This record gives sequence, structure tokens and C-alpha cells, in this order.
Amino acid sequence: MKAFRMSHAAAAVCGIALAAAGLAILSWGPVRVHAQNAKARTADGKPDFSGIYEWPKAASGERCRCSATIFDKTLFPPLKPGGEPLYEPPNGDPRHDEPRNFCMPAGFPSGMLSANAVQFVQNKNYLVIVHEFQRMTRVIPLDGRPHREGLEPMFYGDPVGHWEGDTLVIDTTNFKRWGLDDYYYSNPKEYRMHSDALHTTERIRWKDDKTLVYELTLDDPKEFTKPWSQTFTMAAKPEWDKIGLFEYVCEENNRCPGGKCQSVP
Repeated sequence: MKAFRMSHAAAAVCGIALAAAGLAILSWGPVRVHAQNAKARTADGKPDFSGIYEWPKAASGERCRCSATIFDKTLFPPLKPGGEPLYEPPNGDPRHDEPRNFCMPAGFPSGMLSANAVQFVQNKNYLVIVHEFQRMTRVIPLDGRPHREGLEPMFYGDPVGHWEGDTLVIDTTNFKRWGLDDYYYSNPKEYRMHSDALHTTERIRWKDDKTLVYELTLDDPKEFTKPWSQTFTMAAKPEWDKIGLFEYVCEENNRCPGGKCQSVP
């Protein structure tokens, strides 16, 4: 289930199986964002990415029949012989085949590629990434601290950030095994999963005054023989600040979990 921002000004959000799932998407008031340009700097002189953007989009590669971005499988390295399978076909259990229909998290990186607006809120200590889809929120410390220890595996992992010049590098570990992207909406026989050994590295920098470069490297040693990367762009949308992100609530009024609708009194 995937919501798609067609026009922020028109406040339009549509999605795959959204009506069937009966999700409530409610309006949320605006959040003022001051940056949104390549010249803005935080108090410590680093680029200030604060602002509202389109989700990461690829310049090439296969397009999903859904509205989300999917990974270009031509970039995948060879699969590890005898490793954990990347492709896990749907098995008819709706909680397995599309767990988001039951309000389960999209996870990372899949959620980051969902077709909704993304808001960055940044100061010198933290970058907060809030995705309109499922209100996915990631709080990323920017002081170079190490990963936390003793945590259970998580849908969005444990991110920590540091700067390499004007490029923000976000290193994330401690994932649970979960969906990689939405490719199964294009090929239902290829339900792509990442393993719990996934390690991601995001590199974010300005390409020009209106565009971020978002490079994502995935290292999954249980599935692939080596790490691989794909580069995306994120278009700045300062005009969306007048409305802000919309509230995305799955748990309320979900009358059609798994596509099986209940009667409405």
C-alpha cells in the first residue's frame, strides 16, 4: 500500500490498495521551514538541508508499476552462493505478502522510497527525517557517535551521522529482516527482502540550488557478494511548506486489513 503525492497544493494523496485498506489520511498543520537552499548553513557552518522534498527518484532503471521508487536490479552484484535468499515469493498470507495492510512499518530503505513528501529538520546536533508515508521518522545524531549496543533488530535500524566536508554521511545498522522495496508490485514473483545483516550508508549533498543528491549504498553480506550503490535525486519543494506534511494514520478506521473489508454499520 503506497500513497502518492500528485500535487501538494491540491493536497492529493492516492495509493496502491489505499481505498481497500481503508486508511485515514488526515490533514496536519504547516511546519515552518527556513532553509531549502544550498547556501543555508547551520550554526557550525554545515549545509542546512532543512526543508521539504520529493522522495528519492532515480534517473534510470526499471520503473515500478506503483508510484514508489524501486532499486535498479542491474546494479545488484552477484548473489552469495548458499546465502539468504533475496527473492521470497508471496505465499498467500496477507500479513507476509503486504504487511503494511496491517499497519506494519515499511522499514528502511523501502519507506524512504515511498512516493510521498519528505521533510528534513536539522540543527548542528541532529537531522530529523520525517517521511509523509506512515509518518516514518528517523532521528540521526550528527556528532559522530558510535552505534548503540544491546538493541533488538529494528525496522529502521540504528542511524548515526557524520560530515565529510559538505556531504552528510548516515551509517545505519541493526536491521531486522524485512522488505527491500516495492518491486513485487511490478513482478509479484519477486518479493525482494534484505537480511538482518544489512548495513546502509546514505550520502546527502547539494547538486544545485534546487536538488539534493541522495546516494545509498547497501551492504548485505548474507545476500550479496559485495556492497552496491544507487544514486537518486530529491527535488526541493519549498512551496509545499505552506501546507506541510499530511498526517498518515493507518491504525484508525482500517476496515479492510489485508484487503478483506468488514461491513460498515
